[in-house]
Amino acid sequence: MSDAVEQARAAAEAAKQAADEARRLADEAVQRAEELAAALAAQAQAQALTPDAEPAVAESPAPSGQEARLAPDAEPAAATPPAPEPTTAGPTAAVPDDAAAAPDAAVPAPADAPAAGTAAPGSGGGPLGPDAVAAIRTGYTVEGQALELGALVNGEAQPDVQVRIPLGMLNRHGLVAGATGTGKTRTLQVLAEQIAASGVPVFAADIKGDLSGLAVVGQGNEKLFARTVGIGQQWQGVASQAELFSLGGQGTGVPIRATVSGFGPLLLSKVLGLNDTQESSLGLVFHYAEQAGLPLVDLADLRSVLTFLVGDQGKGELAELGGLSKQTAGVILRELITFADKGADQFFGEPEIDTQVFLRTAADGRGIVSLLEVPGVQDQPEVFSTFLMWLLADLFNELPEVGDQDKPKLVFFFDEAHLLFSGASKDFTDQIVRTVRLIRSKGVGIFFVTQTPKDVPNDVLAQLGSRIQHQLRAHTPDDAKALRATVSTYPSSDYDLGEVLTSLATGEAIVTVMNEKGAPTPVAWTRLRAPQGSMDPMPAAEMQSRVQASPLLATYGTRVDPDSAHEMLARRMEAAAAEAAAADAQKDAGLAAAEAEKEAARAAATAAKEAAAQAKQEERERAAAQKEYERTQREFEKAERAAASRRSDRSGRSTRTTTSRKADDPLSDLLGSRLGGTIAKEVVQGIFSTLRRRR
Repeated sequence: MSDAVEQARAAAEAAKQAADEARRLADEAVQRAEELAAALAAQAQAQALTPDAEPAVAESPAPSGQEARLAPDAEPAAATPPAPEPTTAGPTAAVPDDAAAAPDAAVPAPADAPAAGTAAPGSGGGPLGPDAVAAIRTGYTVEGQALELGALVNGEAQPDVQVRIPLGMLNRHGLVAGATGTGKTRTLQVLAEQIAASGVPVFAADIKGDLSGLAVVGQGNEKLFARTVGIGQQWQGVASQAELFSLGGQGTGVPIRATVSGFGPLLLSKVLGLNDTQESSLGLVFHYAEQAGLPLVDLADLRSVLTFLVGDQGKGELAELGGLSKQTAGVILRELITFADKGADQFFGEPEIDTQVFLRTAADGRGIVSLLEVPGVQDQPEVFSTFLMWLLADLFNELPEVGDQDKPKLVFFFDEAHLLFSGASKDFTDQIVRTVRLIRSKGVGIFFVTQTPKDVPNDVLAQLGSRIQHQLRAHTPDDAKALRATVSTYPSSDYDLGEVLTSLATGEAIVTVMNEKGAPTPVAWTRLRAPQGSMDPMPAAEMQSRVQASPLLATYGTRVDPDSAHEMLARRMEAAAAEAAAADAQKDAGLAAAEAEKEAARAAATAAKEAAAQAKQEERERAAAQKEYERTQREFEKAERAAASRRSDRSGRSTRTTTSRKADDPLSDLLGSRLGGTIAKEVVQGIFSTLRRRR
């Protein structure tokens, strides 16, 4: 409710100021009409005195009352009050071409109209004559919606001659150039505010951190009011709807991330500074990863794939595609490590930003201005510039063809554009040219913001329909050469552009755009409008609170680490290592089994040899025992026979015989006795028992 009250009060104050201004203009118009009538009367009197003289057209008399004469074919100075600036998007009222009416018409003059006796616009006060001023007025008259850039400068600002860009021509792209401190950022802010107010989303990089002020209501002062009144701008502080982003969370804003595969080898090669051979090799790596189903999400994934391909396990898979030398892979790996050390690894990952979030509009119909905070861009300019190019390429791939429309779907400001093209390869430049040329049909307009037009390749410059050139400096021979090159690219005009471009004040520019028919407008020295938002950065605390309140933070605020090439290859290599260990174990087991077999064979052979020797020994022992047995048997049998013989003769012999036998044959006596028989029997049994045990 308080906002509505404040807006109502501001509107009332603006209306009061407009009414006061209108009364002042009316008083000045009456005074000017009286002076013009006096001049006409003096002219009529002079003609009456010299009837043969050609009639002359008088301008405003000087304060002394003397007549001021113009050439017979000159047009009278025309002045119209500046039209009130609309606070909402809508068609811009065209300045009527008949504003320069009959000489005797009483026309109200603007607030900064020249005083009586000074040179009026087109009458010598500036570099342009009345015809050129009229051509500029006509050239920048727009029937539909347009962006108000400012007022023509011809000696002084001409608030009745407004310079505009048709809203429907923004997708013909544009260039904002100028030396440091000449007002490029403020021009960018003026354009972004009006584009968003017209319902068109805007994307811009906040390089120096002061563009965020467009989301804060601007505060006026006497100097600002003096400038805006002088160019016919009814200034009022207005805040634009803005969303804050940051690259990978480096800075204040919703993190913007992209996957390595989505970024692509061409853009990544440009960032890494690779040569043609290395760029081709990197493209081969991307191709392999896609074919092998290895998602490249972050830089760790890409490093893992490179390491795998030059290793023993992967080089065979890539050999069919042409191979990848270890030297080239080593160079790419080193560059990736350096790149990651600069903080770039924070940018690559998931969740990847959906570029559709940059095409949103607010609930009140205004376009949302997406501001990318890039702190420390000087430390990693390639990351910043190449990211913007990736964003354009992604938009080109995602958006449908729409052709020419009344207004674009998105306007993209490419600040510090020289960073994008510095050291760019031919393939990279060709891709930029192709994107710039074709993205027009997708409803996207691009404005390159840089210091000099020579920072942008000629093929890109040829695609740009609008040019806002701030002051150029020519302090060195190279600067002078760049100035001459810039002048040569403009259409012919009544300006000495070489002199004008070096003498433009801050907030002034040389402008030429495409009109609604697609034709270039006349070159116009323009004093540009002031932004309606704050020209100071948004306070850090407010920026942080806006980010925390963003509905996008829940989706993109937290980084995730999905299952990708790094994890897949790690598992594959672990499995391969396990398989190799198992194979080694199996091989070792086989070798152990073979060795055991050999050992068993050797043991068996030794055992067999020992068994054979034992058997041979036993055979020898058996033979010896048999031989001993047979000898004993023979002796036993012999003894038995002798005993039997003695027993048979015992009965017939005398005691003499017995006595004689005992004395003569003791062994026979022993064997023949009972004890001897028992001994002989035990000996035989012992021999045969031994033989049986050995068997």
